[in-house]
Amino acid sequence: MTSTDVPPPRPARDTVPAPVRGWLAILAVTLGIFALMTSELLPVGLLTPIGAALDVSEGTTALMVTVPGLVAAVAAPIVTVATARIDRRLVLALLIGTVGAANLASAFATGFAVVLLARFLIGVSVGGFWSLAGGIALRLVPRHHVARATAVVFGGVETASVLGVPAGTLVGDLSGWRTAFAAVGVLGLVSLACMVVVMPRVAPERTMTFADLPKVFRTHLALRVGIAMTFLAVTGHFTAYTFVRPILQDDGVSDGLISVLLLVFGVAGICGNFVAGALVTTRLRQAVCGIAVLLTASMAALAMTDHSAVSAAVVLVVWRLGYGAVPVTFQTWILNAAPAATEAASSLYVSMFNLSIALGALVGGLAVDALSTVSALWIGGALAVLVLPVAGLPVARGMAGRTASGSGPAE
Repeated sequence: MTSTDVPPPRPARDTVPAPVRGWLAILAVTLGIFALMTSELLPVGLLTPIGAALDVSEGTTALMVTVPGLVAAVAAPIVTVATARIDRRLVLALLIGTVGAANLASAFATGFAVVLLARFLIGVSVGGFWSLAGGIALRLVPRHHVARATAVVFGGVETASVLGVPAGTLVGDLSGWRTAFAAVGVLGLVSLACMVVVMPRVAPERTMTFADLPKVFRTHLALRVGIAMTFLAVTGHFTAYTFVRPILQDDGVSDGLISVLLLVFGVAGICGNFVAGALVTTRLRQAVCGIAVLLTASMAALAMTDHSAVSAAVVLVVWRLGYGAVPVTFQTWILNAAPAATEAASSLYVSMFNLSIALGALVGGLAVDALSTVSALWIGGALAVLVLPVAGLPVARGMAGRTASGSGPAE
């Protein structure tokens, strides 16, 4: 273990919120993550109607996913460093409030440029909020509850897939995409109110500078491995998932059934998230390998044959079981890889995660416009399967003994 691998000191007992308040704060952060991810991914279910209304192609409309992803990738470390001396509760509240306002602006936008500006603001909020929220459980609940609390926080990601994106898609189909964005804007403001009411003050533990970011990246080999695997898995997923609606339409699945399939997709994601939450403390590397296998197999299965609604649902369940495990699994990997610098490591992870979302949407858009919708599935599967050899590296095998609190075998 290097000198920088010493686990961070746990906050004194009197600085940790009472159990009930700590868990209420966790739920408030989860609601914030739910609002964020619903905001970021809502265009996936509404690409076709948004493009038609604003007179842009589906590939161009996918910039609504690409732009916030790219901005979040840059914003994560910038916001983390710029707010290093500020109460984390205040920062999180400001960021989630921005999400609410930006979605309301999208709902009333008269042109695609205004929508992209709003998506830019959402990207800032996603990057900053996630980089701070990813490790917030360490500050809100006792150590032995950290893994469970982290799974709950990232359950907000999967619940966004179950309720947010499908419900938004359904609202968009019934009342128009602007109504869907307005509803998510109101959700952001509700999240803001909950955070202000139930979350305790969370003072920063240390002042982080930009110099800390490359230092943490250079020092921790396991962190670099985790970020590489995040890139492959998330880019592969979003290369294909961004275009799941037109892919299903090409298979003859009706628009009404697509909303139902996205709901099934999301339910499987919640299951994957909590299964991973139970596994990551003892079988972290195995969870990573399982993710790679499920993503690759499901994308290949969807690409090779035409599907009915039933067979498509089966494939999507397998796909989402794999991807549902991604956020909590890789966040746990990152926290374990750099236990003495969780915020710096998390900001790097969030940058790569969101850059991967953006690159996946961009690569998928180029492939769909130049080749075919099914090409996005093949490219996504090829990226996902590359996680396996990276997970086979010696340092990755050593991560099996790490725990969420930062103890375990050294690198």
